[in-house]
Formats: sequence, C-alpha cells, structure tokens
Amino acid sequence: MKNDQIIESENIELSNIKHPLQNTWSFWMYTNTSKDWSENLVEVMTFDTVEDYWSIYHHAKTPSELPIGQDYAVFKKGIRPMWEDPANEQGGRWLLTLDRKRDAELDNIWLYLVLMLIGENLPHGEEICGVVVNVRPKCKVGVWVTNLKQKSANLEIGQKLKEQLPTNIRLCLHSHNSNQQIYSL
Repeated sequence: MKNDQIIESENIELSNIKHPLQNTWSFWMYTNTSKDWSENLVEVMTFDTVEDYWSIYHHAKTPSELPIGQDYAVFKKGIRPMWEDPANEQGGRWLLTLDRKRDAELDNIWLYLVLMLIGENLPHGEEICGVVVNVRPKCKVGVWVTNLKQKSANLEIGQKLKEQLPTNIRLCLHSHNSNQQIYSL
C-alpha cells in the first residue's frame, strides 16, 4: 500500500469516530396534549456521544420556541423526569426562574446546563439525575439532584452552577415534594 493510500485510509477512519460521553442520556419532552400527565411524558431519543447530542439540538426547537406548558428534560438513561422515579424520590432541584420575555437568556441557560451535565462538568455527578426546562409565563430551569441529605455535595453543585451559568439570576434548591426552599445562592 502506498503512503498516500495509508494516510487517506487513516483520515477516513478518524472522520467516522464519535466522541463518547461518560453516561448515556435520554432526551424527554412533556407535550401537554393529554389530561393524563404520564401520557404527556415522551422519551424522544437516547444518546451517548457528543455528535448524537448535537444532532438532537440542531433538530429540536429551542425552549423559547416551545408553547407554554411544554417541557424538555435530559436525564441519565433509566431515570424518568418525574418526582416519583426512585432516583428522584429523596431529591430536589436547583431552580432558576425567569420571565418568558427573556428568550435568548432562557435558551442560553438551557444549552449551558445540558452541556455542563452531559460533559460531566458539575461536581458530584453521581448525585445529579438530569436537567429540566419548564416553559411557562415564568420559566423554570432546574438541575435535579438525587438526595437532599447530601448537603455538601448539593451546595458544591449549586456553587458551580452559580459560577458557570451565564446569568446573575438567584439560584434556589427546592425539595421536590414540598417545593420548600432549602438554599439560595
């Protein structure tokens, strides 16, 4: 085989390589088209590479383009974005609340959160279940944690979010089942 053919062969092989993520993730949508809450929750796609995530991102509407009442979620595979899932029962969520009129900020925060999550750029990744954006007149973007009793881990997660997110909006940790505010940053 000639050197040119070897180099060409290697370039073709390298261009077909995907970049694996540490975890497998599911992209969910809450459609708000049925009276039955569980029927509205749809697992759209599962992904485990950077390229597969970007494929979803480029073919999905941004949160600001969704009708009021719909949600997106990205969760570790096997965990449903609902309080009743065993991985979420003892947990809560770090929440940012912003006005629907701040579309660009909503879309940027969502993108940053998802990239931080799937890129494993948050501390205590084993304590994080996923992220959700609830599109309402006052939108909520949240990082779901698995156990509120892990005080130091939850505070480190919140601090990292506060430092890294492109916003100065107050960040609050809430319990799932009571909406009780536990910490505020």
